Amino acid sequence: MVESEGPDVSACERCPALVESRSRIVNGVGPADAALLFVGEAPGADEDERGEPFVGRSGSVFDDALREAGLSRADVRITNCVRCRPPENRDPHAAELDNCAGFLDREIEHVDPDLIVTLGKVPGERLLDRSVAVTTEAGSVVDARLGGESRRVLVCLHPAATLYDRSQRDAFTDAVAKAADLVGAATDGSGQSRLGDY
Repeated sequence: MVESEGPDVSACERCPALVESRSRIVNGVGPADAALLFVGEAPGADEDERGEPFVGRSGSVFDDALREAGLSRADVRITNCVRCRPPENRDPHAAELDNCAGFLDREIEHVDPDLIVTLGKVPGERLLDRSVAVTTEAGSVVDARLGGESRRVLVCLHPAATLYDRSQRDAFTDAVAKAADLVGAATDGSGQSRLGDY
């Protein structure tokens, strides 16, 4: 597991249902100065058990996409909109997203990424403050005002979407590759940026 840095949350009881449901608070992991920040929705059962975002089956899909883009988990920061597992892995409620918003805002400010990648509908809508059609918008980059700063946000499918619908795999891996290219982080395996190929 990559050591977590930055604004960790060690104790929070704002959401009674999540406090009851969680085994632990799942903070972001990865470099505190990462150029790429991936934001998911909330921890699932595997994440709650291991204390790290995006592990288990969807984490394997995520790791594969990073590898195809010439990256690893050590190169990126990974976090969630909500840091505690919702009961039965349901979507977080609006009040729960609101309760956790300050933690995510501080993490974004602390990391100061070149690009934020939203993994799925919930983080996309949360950060862009509008309805997001993830399947049609995947790979699109939007300028958003977050915490008083203008930030680039790339809309991406959730890796779990590829487990339910294999036809979404290319859209997911293409979006991750585009994110890597946009920050100049993708390599061809020899340490050379793939940006020179375009």
